[in-house]
Amino acid sequence: MRQETVSTSTLALEARDISVVRGGVKVLEIPSLQVLPNEVLVVIGPNGSGKTTLLLTLAGLLRPASGTLLYQGQPATTQAELLRLHRRMAVVFQEALLLNSTVWDNVTLGLRLRGVAKEEIKTRADKWLERFGIASLAGRQARTLSGGEAKRTSLARAFVLQPDILFLDEPFNGLDSHSRQAIIDDFEGVLRETRTTTVLVTHDSNEALALAHRVIVLMDGRIRQLGSREEVFSNPVDEQVAAFVGVENIIDGVVTSNQGGIINVSIGPSSPGSIIEAVADSAAGEKVSVCIRPEEITLTVSRASSSARNSFSGTITRLVSFGAFSRVEIDCGFPLVVLVTKRSAEEMGLEKGKQIFASFKATGVHVIKR
Repeated sequence: MRQETVSTSTLALEARDISVVRGGVKVLEIPSLQVLPNEVLVVIGPNGSGKTTLLLTLAGLLRPASGTLLYQGQPATTQAELLRLHRRMAVVFQEALLLNSTVWDNVTLGLRLRGVAKEEIKTRADKWLERFGIASLAGRQARTLSGGEAKRTSLARAFVLQPDILFLDEPFNGLDSHSRQAIIDDFEGVLRETRTTTVLVTHDSNEALALAHRVIVLMDGRIRQLGSREEVFSNPVDEQVAAFVGVENIIDGVVTSNQGGIINVSIGPSSPGSIIEAVADSAAGEKVSVCIRPEEITLTVSRASSSARNSFSGTITRLVSFGAFSRVEIDCGFPLVVLVTKRSAEEMGLEKGKQIFASFKATGVHVIKR
């Protein structure tokens, strides 16, 4: 569902003409942003792009130099209005920020401050301690928790409030890969069950792919791209966004022909005569960049007879294995980076200096006009 189909009164949160100034410099400028009900909106971007500033502003914890926040169609500008917003939301920061007390005390703190009845507190706390797998830790002192246990306590403390909107700033940072993935899996399941409207900041593209309905790419304090995760990761708007979302193959060229939407792109002069075919509406003579994700490329030890329109021979210049995958760098007259499973790399006997064939479909190429 696109945001323009949702009326203002039914939006979970809306920001209009927001700007944040620090030291006389405008660090955030958001002309318009709408958070849809029940969606997970993930904000990604490089360090220093303004992600945390945006989250704190949307949560009403940082007052902008100008602009308006609307919560369910109602303004949240005055102190009273912001207090009303704060009572209907929860925030999880990168650091757990736990009290020097028990896990139970930390999880129930917000409910006790809001005067919720003891029976209700117990019912809610028991539910979320169990849901995040820390029920057995209820009596444990927070200072004795591992990093993963502290993160789970922070999440339980947030969900026990039954927030209308949940804000999270790098909530899984600092964990080992196993703990991180386990918590993300649990968190994704909770979001699916509760359909809690969520704004999550991360620098990790994999988290966005796993969790997001829509993705914001924030750069230099401005929204560079906003769309579904499929749109952002498969069709980045420019080379900078493409590089950030993991498109490692960005090759400049010139369109030489367009026949029914199938274009030929000459990618000389480093590789004279090399042509990449793609699906695009570009006209002959246009300067473009062709973008191919590493996982879109197939490697074979002999030229494959497949439906792939693009096939190039090359020499492996570097091979790096990590976990279950291998990253293969190839010189085809132009550089290509390919991601294959470690098992496939072993079966093909891939090694530096080996001749190999790389192929990919025209539909796997994203074209950006330069």
